[in-house]
Parts: sequence; C-alpha cells; structure tokens
Amino acid sequence: MGKKILLIEDDTEIASYIVQGLNEEGFLAEHVNDGKKGEEKLHNNKWDLVILDWWLPGRDGLTLLQDFRASGKTTPVIFLTARDAIAQRVEGLKAGAEDYLCKPFAFDELVARVQGLLKRTLQEQPTGPLIHLDILLDPSTERAERKGNPLSLTAREHALLVYFLRHPEKVLSRATIFENVWKDQFDENSNTIEVHVMELRKKLEKFGPRLIHTVRGRGYKLGHPNPTPEK
Repeated sequence: MGKKILLIEDDTEIASYIVQGLNEEGFLAEHVNDGKKGEEKLHNNKWDLVILDWWLPGRDGLTLLQDFRASGKTTPVIFLTARDAIAQRVEGLKAGAEDYLCKPFAFDELVARVQGLLKRTLQEQPTGPLIHLDILLDPSTERAERKGNPLSLTAREHALLVYFLRHPEKVLSRATIFENVWKDQFDENSNTIEVHVMELRKKLEKFGPRLIHTVRGRGYKLGHPNPTPEK
C-alpha cells in the first residue's frame, strides 16, 4: 500500500498538480485547502508525511505545525511556500519542519525529498522503550518524557534522542551521528548537528541537569549529570 501523504495548500491549481503527480508515483495523497481543515486532518488521521503551505486561510501553516509538534507528533513535514528568505526558512525548521521547498519548484525535486524523508523514517525501526537515567522514549508510540514530563520533539530531535539512548555513555562523533540520524554523507562545514543538539538539550534541561555532553574534539555523549572528564 502506498504511503499516505496529506497536502495542506490553498492554491487549488498547485494542489491538483501535486496530488495527481504523487498518486501517479504510487502515493496516497489527500488535499485540504485551509488551516482549520488541515488541523482536523492532522489530529484525526495517521499520515506518513505532510506537505504544508505557510500562508493558509483559517490558520497559518507555521502555527499549525507548532501545535502539531506540541502535541507530540513526529510525522515528517515539508514546508512548501513562496517565503524564501533565510530567516523564514530557519523559522520554519525551528517550528519542526524537516525540509523546506520554495515555490516555484520542480515536481521531481519534491518527489525526491518526499522519498528521502520516507526512507529515513522506514529505517528507524520501532523497538521497546529506551530508558537512560530519567529519560524514557517509546519508539512504537513516539512518546518521550523526562521525569514523567512529556517532551515535545521534532522528528529530527526524536531520531537524535533515539540514537543517543541506544548508545548511552559512548562518545559519538559528529560524522557518526550525521550518518546514522540524517542518513547522509557528513559535511564537516555544516553546523546542523550543533543546532539540533542545542534544541534537544533545551527541551531536556527544562526538567533536569544536562545529560548530553560535548566531548571536545570528539563529539557528544549521553551520560550522567557530572561526567568524568574524557581522557
């Protein structure tokens, strides 16, 4: 069965083009044309991926995404919008989007990004609950918490925490993290890992001391609050 994709887009011409193309590629694409309907579909149905416009009647896409992530959902989201300023891209990614595609766009590129995100999701196989100290994450239900407090994580933060929890007390290099969480070739000039680790730390440290430590020159380690210095 094809993967279920929800498109929230108010431009009917663009929406028709995308839905038809995705269905021809073997996906099961469904379309809604405003934020209120999109919110209802997001919370009442299970989707494999969401393509979301920024400007929408009813509720804007950014607010929609922020609320979706706050509810604990980690479904991959691609922002599809005419807003192409770098600051706006960063805002969308910080709100929880995994990818960002500006209009006008090539349909082949959209399909490639959809397939890439779905492939990464499939490679993250569910397991039993992962526990380290006061952190608990259940991949099968997407529930993550610290000291019993729910954590609102983006899909990337969720995958990053899963990887740390599967390798507690081990120093993980930036290249290793990138290749196993992003499933891509590591770019040593990118600060992507630093940004995502910083955001994950903020969410964890709302409920306790730091557990994800920087090991200078080597990478990161999920450990105890007061780790023994690495030699």
